[in-house]
Formats: sequence, C-alpha cells, structure tokens
Amino acid sequence: MKTTPRPPAPSRKLDDAARAAWLAYVAGKTQDEIARILGVSRQSAQRLVSQAMQAGLVKVRIDHPISNCLDLAERLRDRYGLALCEVVPAMSSESEAGQAVAHRMADLIEDRLAAPDPITLGIGTGRTMRAAVEHLPRIDCPQHRIVSLTGNVAPDGSTAYYNVLFTLAEKVSAPTFPLPVPVIAGSAEERTALLGQSTLASAFRLAAEADLRVFGIGTMDDAAAILLDGFVDTAGVARLREKGAVGEIFGFPFDSEGEIVPDEVTERVCSASLFPPEGVERIAAAHGAAKIRAMRAAIRGGLLSGLVTDEVSAAALLDD
Repeated sequence: MKTTPRPPAPSRKLDDAARAAWLAYVAGKTQDEIARILGVSRQSAQRLVSQAMQAGLVKVRIDHPISNCLDLAERLRDRYGLALCEVVPAMSSESEAGQAVAHRMADLIEDRLAAPDPITLGIGTGRTMRAAVEHLPRIDCPQHRIVSLTGNVAPDGSTAYYNVLFTLAEKVSAPTFPLPVPVIAGSAEERTALLGQSTLASAFRLAAEADLRVFGIGTMDDAAAILLDGFVDTAGVARLREKGAVGEIFGFPFDSEGEIVPDEVTERVCSASLFPPEGVERIAAAHGAAKIRAMRAAIRGGLLSGLVTDEVSAAALLDD
C-alpha cells in the first residue's frame, strides 16, 4: 500500500517553543507563569517564546482593514487590471517592508495549500519568496503538487542560496518537484544539453500545468540578483540595461513594456516559460524604490495577474 510522506515530527526544542507560545498568546499567561508551568527560568521562557516567533510558529492576523491600504489596492487593480492586489502597511525601512510583504505572501500561499481541491503550485525563487516560505507553518496538504519554476543550482554547482523549494519541502506534505539546473546556464549549448535530459521533462511539464504561480521580481542594476548570485557578470547586466532591460523574472530580462529582451543571457535561461497558459494565476511579491520600474513594466506587459506590495511602493506605482 502506498503511503503519503508527511513532514518530519517537530524537534523537542520547537515543541517546547510552541508550548511556550501557546501559553503566551492563547492562554494569556505571563512569562513568570509560563516559566513555572514549563519548569524553566523566566529567561528561558522568554527565549522559547522568541524562538517560536522566529520559527514562524506564531501567526498574527489583524481583522480590521486599513483603509488607505485597501484604497491603494483597489486603485492598483483598477489602473492595471489586476485580478488580485494586496497592500501591507508602510514600515520604517525597506527591509521591514520586505518582511511585511513576505508575511502577506506566506498567508496567501498557506490559504491556497489549505484548500481541499488539489492544485499544482509553481514557485519562483529570490529573497522575498524565501522569507515568505520561512514564515509558513507546517501544512499537511498531500493533495497538492509543488514545482519549482526556476533552477535550484548555483553557478558553482551547490544548492542556490535563495532556492525556495527545498525549504518549502520541509514544511509541507505535498510532493515537490525541483528543477536541478542553474537559473542561467554558462552557455546556450549547455542550456540545450541540460534541458535535453529526459529526467527534467516531467518537472517542466508540471511547471507548464501549474494552476498558480508565485514569484518575486528582480531588478536590473548593480544589486541585480542574477549579478550578485553569479549567473551574469557586470558587463552582461550593463549590456542588458543598454538594450532597455529594467527587470527580470525567473532570470528572463524584460524591458519597460514587459517584453523579453533578446540577448545571449536570455538564450541561457533554464527556467520554466515566462508565459503560462491563459487563466493561470501569476502572483508576484515585490517592494522598494529600486523595483518600481520593474514592477510597473511587469504589470504593463501582463507578466503577472496579482501583486503583493507595501503602501509606499503602491503609491509610487500610481504616481506617473
């Protein structure tokens, strides 16, 4: 009889952290009371609650809608024809805004994976997506399938640092399907050889059949992820910018109209196609001043149907 794989049992440390968090946030106990119940010092009780927060075991939801965020989201949907738009409140720094955006994207992913009807979820990579996955709780969802939309291998052959799928696989019982190739191959010939492997055919077919895609948007500047991660050198990024590239998704560079930029870099991308079948949900998470041009271009070019961003970025997108 075939058995469904389940997530590993939580460690004793996480179990204690979860117990402490439950006592704090559900039972309403003070730190002194938690320490007494668990038989630990007050400092240890405080540390356990903090560990639970850092591990994403505690989920906080605010039921009251924030009117300005709702207004910005509605205006963005109307202006750009988005099917979905979520705007989180402004924070004191862009890094904090990134965490807020990641939390909201995590909520969306969790809601979809909690649904009973099976779906295939295609997931991109990047800093915001990694943070979103880290915020997810453990989810028992064997009815779904999850596939990577980008390669999971770094230029040196190691696991890509901002790979998302392997982290997600530790939190869900759904079967996961990686793409064991680099985001961008060393040459067009290498790409052809890699994608010609029969073992990759099923993963690419699954990626093409995904019902929902979630991903980040990359810039095309000195802080471009494809540059920092070593897939493209400085000269390559400069050449792409000269050709009009303002951003990238899955490694594919695109211009201000959301059109793919022809280049030898484009010919080396090993990711799933940027253009799925009609009707596939494509939700991006992005924020920050450096990404406004890329976000606007991706929306304009129809590269996404939904957006999760912050209050400041939303206002900037509406400011022509």
